[in-house]
Amino acid sequence: MRRQDTDGAGHFEPQGLAQFEYEARGKRVKLSYYLAPEEILEDREEATLWARRSFEAVLRAAAAKPRRTRREST
Repeated sequence: MRRQDTDGAGHFEPQGLAQFEYEARGKRVKLSYYLAPEEILEDREEATLWARRSFEAVLRAAAAKPRRTRREST
């Protein structure tokens, strides 16, 4: 299970943007990805802001993962 990025979610949830979800084996599974706001399709500056926020969330997730040593990877 992926850790929810609470910094990023704070931008999506107030706008009522839903998380991507699907059904597997009779259970609803929510992903850590959200739908983008429609207005970013018409506004380059807004699109850049949302893209930057998403990239920062990826960097936070990567920094939170424990680093593997060479010994662990073999």
